Amino acid sequence: MKWVVWIGSVRKGSYNAAIGRALKDLAPEGVTVALLPSVADLPIYSGDIESAGMPAEVSALGQEIAQADALVVVSPEYNYSVPGGLKNAIDWVSRLKPMPLKGKPLLIQSASMGSLGGARMQYHLRQILVGLDARVMNVPEVMVGAVHKKVSEDGVLSDEGTRDFIRTQLQAFAAFAAKG
Repeated sequence: MKWVVWIGSVRKGSYNAAIGRALKDLAPEGVTVALLPSVADLPIYSGDIESAGMPAEVSALGQEIAQADALVVVSPEYNYSVPGGLKNAIDWVSRLKPMPLKGKPLLIQSASMGSLGGARMQYHLRQILVGLDARVMNVPEVMVGAVHKKVSEDGVLSDEGTRDFIRTQLQAFAAFAAKG
């Protein structure tokens, strides 16, 4: 089974990217994990750009998502919601035919320095994904609070309790994704 990971942050030292990178080691046996290109690599969505021709980077991103067995989104919360870069990437992908998120098994993870761990972003992202007919796993949820205490200075998710919790979620997601 092949999963792709979409990181919602564009920050160089992103804690969410640290979690996304850790998924390769935490995924169940038989699952390969690859990171998708940065959401910062896409132009701001515009119907004018789309009507002139779908940008190559959007088509390539859509193809990577379509060819994967499942998608994991790991994202921070910005202003109680989905970061603009991630929302822009979703807007672009939603315009592709066929739309690669439709029916795709999808998992959401988030982290923040606050105690809620990005919970509000997850609720908004779920709302967006329902409209795109993605097949989002609801539980168990991973919302990593106080993430700055769980990622080492060199950008590695080092907290064993968090690693174990994510490992458990990924095991459940593998079963969810396999159900088709």
